[in-house]
Amino acid sequence: MELENAICKCFNIKYPIIQAGMVWCSGWKLAAAVSNAGGLGIIGAGSMYPEVLRTHIQKCKSATDKPFGVNIPLLYPNIQEIIDVVIEEGVKIVFTSAGNPATWTSILKEQGITVVHVIANTKFALKAEEAGVDAIVAEGFEAGGHNGREETTTMCLIPMIKEAVQIPVIAAGGIASGKSMLAAFALGADAVQIGSAFAIAEESSAHPAFKHKIISSAEGDTRLAMKKLVPVRLLRNEFADAIANAEAAGADQIQLREMLGKARAKLGMFEGDMVHGELEIGQVSAMLNEIKPAKQILDEIWQEFTERKKYLSSLDFLF
Repeated sequence: MELENAICKCFNIKYPIIQAGMVWCSGWKLAAAVSNAGGLGIIGAGSMYPEVLRTHIQKCKSATDKPFGVNIPLLYPNIQEIIDVVIEEGVKIVFTSAGNPATWTSILKEQGITVVHVIANTKFALKAEEAGVDAIVAEGFEAGGHNGREETTTMCLIPMIKEAVQIPVIAAGGIASGKSMLAAFALGADAVQIGSAFAIAEESSAHPAFKHKIISSAEGDTRLAMKKLVPVRLLRNEFADAIANAEAAGADQIQLREMLGKARAKLGMFEGDMVHGELEIGQVSAMLNEIKPAKQILDEIWQEFTERKKYLSSLDFLF
């Protein structure tokens, strides 16, 4: 079953399911697998030097003839080089995040690139629309990785954003099943972006130790940290506990930055240090319990989405 909606048409994909561009998890193998399964795979440029990104784009093009995108955090110091690589390699879809889209959206669109920006509040949704993006990802507080300071949950965020803008809205944060996808659509979403569930896919570039820690996590094992610096949702370990203790003692930005150091996320998520590494994952990790191929993950989400949709339609007494 194909669903014709704004996002499917915009990206020329079969299902309105987008794989998030996750740092250290979403290389070309995962992006190609999701795209081949009918969704939109995304290469996460946030953990890549420009020439590494170029290699991933080229390998992804060899592994799929379906559309795929690249996620670009706009605050990165080598942003111009990343943009140049994306343009030179003929990437057709770019998701921008962590910064102001006004500077780069017009440049990308002049190259015929479809641009989507990730936001966590109404103010920045309106700014993204004004900048000319084609769609936005509205990411709720439940999401892993960098997060909104307002701590607005997906249930509250999506309807507010949908009412505020005229462009398509992609829901993100706490979505890892067909049921949660259907809930997002009920709130007005045109598609969903899924991170944590794909972070543990067989094709994910995350370290096996990180994947296994995710599937063994329980309710309450993630929390938002470093709000004085850059809010990020972390899976609890020795490093996360040290950050929490420092924050409780009144640590400032300088102290938190020193504790974070360099390459902390790479240490944990890519190299597998489950004690001292930074482990970024969403609250929905407590619901994940099995490592599977990306295609199986997507197929199961879509099947449950359609089944629950039919079930709700059959409950005549509710309507």
